Amino acid sequence: MTAISTSQDPIDMFHEWLVLAQEKEINDSNAMNLATVSSDGIPSSRMVLLKDADQQGFVFYTNLGSQKALELAENPVAALLFHWKSLRRQVRVVGTVEKVSNEEADAYFASRPRDSRIGAWASKQSTPLEGMFELEKRVAKFAAKYAIGEVPRPDFWSGFRVVPKRIEFWHDRPFRLHERVVFKKSEGGDWDKERLYP
Repeated sequence: MTAISTSQDPIDMFHEWLVLAQEKEINDSNAMNLATVSSDGIPSSRMVLLKDADQQGFVFYTNLGSQKALELAENPVAALLFHWKSLRRQVRVVGTVEKVSNEEADAYFASRPRDSRIGAWASKQSTPLEGMFELEKRVAKFAAKYAIGEVPRPDFWSGFRVVPKRIEFWHDRPFRLHERVVFKKSEGGDWDKERLYP
């Protein structure tokens, strides 16, 4: 029996797989590897958390001074990889990248736990840190500053949306007869679907 959905819409299929992952994966079913490329062509990758996925794309948030954000400013393309070991499935996404709106970033930031919002203010992400005491002092500083009332979103913190051009689904099967289905966005905006040899 085939494990790949008969759906003609890769976003719908992705949500089907994500729901299964949320039931099976012990930790962070929304974890994804994000790969970026600097202006001089050097790739880098790291794990981030997916915060939204819809017909517009796949959204994550970060400090705008981070390596990933700086590379995306230089070269606004990215690749994502979701790997759900318990399901023996993976999804690969390639696309262009755009910043989310201020309204989207504000709404998501407000939904985060208060300590995480304080942490966003305290962290100078991707810059040198002399020791943990330095970070703890900064956390204490901003915890005191925002002891009362809401913690606003820093202007150096926002989100990015990977607008997919290609989405590939892979499912492990015995004897290396894996299933691979790829969707490619046509110039007209529709998705073309085809199977690939494993």
